[in-house]
Amino acid sequence: MKRKMVLLVEDNIQVMKNNTTALEMNGAVVLQATSLSQARALMDGTAPDAAVIDIMLPDGSGIDLLRTMRAGAWRDVPVLLLTAKGDPEDIISGLEMGADDYLPKPYDLNVFEARIVALLRRSSRLPSTLRCGGLCLDIASNTAHYNAENLHLTQKEFSLLLLLAQNLQHPMAAGVLYEKVWGKALLYDNTSALRIQMSNLKKKLAAVTEEVIIESSRGEGYCLTVM
Repeated sequence: MKRKMVLLVEDNIQVMKNNTTALEMNGAVVLQATSLSQARALMDGTAPDAAVIDIMLPDGSGIDLLRTMRAGAWRDVPVLLLTAKGDPEDIISGLEMGADDYLPKPYDLNVFEARIVALLRRSSRLPSTLRCGGLCLDIASNTAHYNAENLHLTQKEFSLLLLLAQNLQHPMAAGVLYEKVWGKALLYDNTSALRIQMSNLKKKLAAVTEEVIIESSRGEGYCLTVM
């Protein structure tokens, strides 16, 4: 069985050592980089099966590296972000750019191992495009078209539509959608943000087709149906 390959981008030598040991104990081959420049130099080679990226690096932000990955050949690599302060803005930016998970420092190595194993357990990587009938979502460019007509979605509208399309005909709870797109828990005082984005998304879909419908129901959330 082929060993999984993980890119580890971390400038703290001790953290790099600990994480490398944890990954190797789980059978992974580790590619190490201590800066953005080193990580980008590795991007000419074979894409890893997963990446662990520290947000705070000596020559910039790990989110910049994530942005580069999502725009290129490594767009489908699952990414775990590490953040020293658990800053909400960093977390939200990372999730909006396509990070799969995040872990605030300091963390328990057992938790780190569990998160990585979960990423590596995926049987296949996400495609660069997702099609549902005439609806086409380009994950690399964050654009959506219906029969070649651009829907002109905002980042949050696209993220919501992608989540619904990935769970086609299965309701998604409002709290789950909000946490994945906004990066924080859905509370009573921020429910309007989700409703507004969903309303705008429904209007943009209705303007081009009657065959793509987002239904909402109290207690179940939102569901995408393509006729």
